[in-house]
Amino acid sequence: MTDTDMTTGSRPLLEVKGVRKTFGSVVAIDDVSLSLYEGRTAAIVGDNGAGKSTLLKIITGVHQPDAGQIIMEGQPVRFPTPVSAKQHGIEALFQDLALINDLTIWQNVFLGRELVRGDPIGFQRKRAMVERATEMLAALDVNLPPANTRVRRLSGGQRQAVAIGRAVGWNARLTVMDEPTAALGVRERLEVEALIERLRGEGRTFLIISHNFEQVMRLSDEVWVMRQGNVVGHRRTAETTADELVALITGAKSSDARFHVSDPRAESG
Repeated sequence: MTDTDMTTGSRPLLEVKGVRKTFGSVVAIDDVSLSLYEGRTAAIVGDNGAGKSTLLKIITGVHQPDAGQIIMEGQPVRFPTPVSAKQHGIEALFQDLALINDLTIWQNVFLGRELVRGDPIGFQRKRAMVERATEMLAALDVNLPPANTRVRRLSGGQRQAVAIGRAVGWNARLTVMDEPTAALGVRERLEVEALIERLRGEGRTFLIISHNFEQVMRLSDEVWVMRQGNVVGHRRTAETTADELVALITGAKSSDARFHVSDPRAESG
């Protein structure tokens, strides 16, 4: 039975139920469940090896679960490939950004989505792609050079903005980010965080992995805590602290029933 938001009656955008993934004899995640609601930013925290990245790769179609279900808007779905996840409106932004330095900004935005004319040769519609990429990135309201600029000339923050713009610019229902600012300096990190906060304010839905607890507290509406391949806690961000999250991660604080797949706004206490 699909969980619902008891405050509004809405159902989750995406649910993970009882998902397990092994690599040989290693259990990466086991019986993991969580729910994500449209228009919110959720964060996943945990120590190295807790299973965070494996879970994100299952949600984005990179890995296939050995057991359990992924449910989107009440319907079971399968993401056999990342392309399948994209077709369902799930975009991924991993630490390597998947940008190609020798291509231009517009070429990176349309990578894998190139527009072609309907002729046998399939010439790329360069002008249309340049104009569309310019519009998509202009909507982010960040300082970027012209779309014909090669990515290798961009700063770290600008590269991150292009990757985020590519993810959200295709009308993504859910944008998944793995350590979105880990390689950035302080100024660039703050610029990227401001961009994420602005998009969050526009009703975008994000799922973020971050080891930066201050960042988690600033950007998220709710936090899921993982330890040794399991979800061990779930908190409204406004009702927790970085110290409590660390305690859950290390096992210093026992887990409780609040981490289950229920919407945090329906929780009491």
